[in-house]
Amino acid sequence: MQDRVVVITGGAGGIGRACVEAVLDGGGRPVVVDAAPGTAEVPHYQADVTDEERLAVVMADVAARYGRIDVLVNNAAVVRSGDVEETALDDWALLWDVNVLGYVRATRAALPYLRRSEAGAIVNMSSFTAAAGFRRRVAYATTKGAIEALTRALAADLIADGITVNAIRPGTVDTALLASLAAAAPDREAARATYAARQPTGRMVSAAEVAHAVLFLADPVNRSTTGAVIAVDGGISDTRSTPMD
Repeated sequence: MQDRVVVITGGAGGIGRACVEAVLDGGGRPVVVDAAPGTAEVPHYQADVTDEERLAVVMADVAARYGRIDVLVNNAAVVRSGDVEETALDDWALLWDVNVLGYVRATRAALPYLRRSEAGAIVNMSSFTAAAGFRRRVAYATTKGAIEALTRALAADLIADGITVNAIRPGTVDTALLASLAAAAPDREAARATYAARQPTGRMVSAAEVAHAVLFLADPVNRSTTGAVIAVDGGISDTRSTPMD
């Protein structure tokens, strides 16, 4: 990863933040794109993935600064709970706009510069909900399934450009957001135990584990993996139905 320029959407926290730290540790140059404000630790562009014009400006500025973009990590996402009747159509539209079209917009904005790289790579963040039936996440799961289809289609389209496109399918990841959800539950430890029990391994996935998979897919040595979905989910993708408790 030495000197690789890696743009990470949704990089201000959670999995995105772990990716930033992993890229730094590997000698790369992470660039955060996030709707939230950032710090001076790494280059940070405050931008919403629903704003195509802003993303175009951001990618152009990154490329002007470094001469290229080597890797795009599409990670920004929103979540809503509910079944098909409970989930408002406005929420369906929001999740599609951020979780799917947000990836499309960022990819379109970054592509001219990824083509300049000798080993361009796109890594899309999916979810175990794309593969395992998970109650009351119907809109979110639908968008993540679309991301996996998008990944395969992009891989086919961009293979002639020498750009690899892959996805990662995390399980329940132990992040600050999940910790806040557990803290709001009547029994914090019971909530955490429930989250851990979703994985056949019996523990939550660490954000660092997901970031490690991102580094593998972004490594310039790894040019034969494209169109793949790598599960970092403690085996949960093999289940057919997971209760939301």
